[in-house]
Amino acid sequence: MYNSRIVGLGKYLPDNVVTNDDLSKMMDTNDEWIQERTGIKERRWIKEGTEDTSAVMGAKAARIAIERAGLTKDDIDFIVFATLSPDYYFPGCGVQIQDMLEMPTVGALDIRNQCTGFVYAVAVADQFIKTGMYKNVLVIGAEYHSGGLEKSTRGRNVSVIFGDGAGAAVMTREEDNSKGVLSSHLHSEGKYAEELIVAGPSIKHWVPEILEANDPDDTSYYPYMNGTFVFKHAVVRFSEAIVEGLKTNNLQKEDIDMLIPHQANLRISQFIQRKFGLRDDQVYNNIQKYGNTTAASVIIALTEAWEEGKIKEGDNVVLAAFGSGFTWGSVIINW
Repeated sequence: MYNSRIVGLGKYLPDNVVTNDDLSKMMDTNDEWIQERTGIKERRWIKEGTEDTSAVMGAKAARIAIERAGLTKDDIDFIVFATLSPDYYFPGCGVQIQDMLEMPTVGALDIRNQCTGFVYAVAVADQFIKTGMYKNVLVIGAEYHSGGLEKSTRGRNVSVIFGDGAGAAVMTREEDNSKGVLSSHLHSEGKYAEELIVAGPSIKHWVPEILEANDPDDTSYYPYMNGTFVFKHAVVRFSEAIVEGLKTNNLQKEDIDMLIPHQANLRISQFIQRKFGLRDDQVYNNIQKYGNTTAASVIIALTEAWEEGKIKEGDNVVLAAFGSGFTWGSVIINW
């Protein structure tokens, strides 16, 4: 059985920077209020009239990752695309990537695990490679949040958090079982699904109802989050997933060279950092610049940490995420 390893990374962020002061012109909020609760200073939102969508941004990041891997589009055997904001209700973005990159008719799979999406996607790709079914798998996380946010005082608790962006990784076969993805750990607890949710549109709340109702008080189409409840669960599950991964590989917290947490809230990341006694240079955060980009956040942060030389060969890298579902998980990598 093979291991898998990441050999190419890429990211794409829209040019349009939206600061906290910009948001204060749309809703009753301010820079101090947002930074105190989330750590976010600015985010990227797709500007109206541009070509960017989740799939388009994913394709842009993918081209960079494939080139950095020293491969071509024809070398990719399979596509895994993680997002909660697909271009269409169906089909998924994975097949759009196959078309946009003019790839052979390879398989494409969409992952709908929200903030944990990229961690799940890496685990899925790893299994395809481990079994020998595929050699090179393209994994993408991309989100277009800004088009679905309620940009008003009523929606501010959610709208100030989220940003748009995409990241991509090329994973390939690794014959040295001490290198690459060592293990992945995935969990869910669906009884809390409604604590972080977009309730509509859905099969239960479908197009005729939308068209007929035209109800300005219907908020089911906007994200809802029970923030305090989510925070309390996140800090527990983040820790559990990291500990589980370390124990599986006979590692101690002192063996972590780089932790890449999902960029949900800077306060969550700081809590986890303190709990594990990690230095600032052992944890990578960029939520200050980009907000929460959900399935794209871990891969964007991983790409930036690698670009900045903060991840080196032989480093123990931990990816961890928690989000809607609830879902959570971790991936342990020897780089």
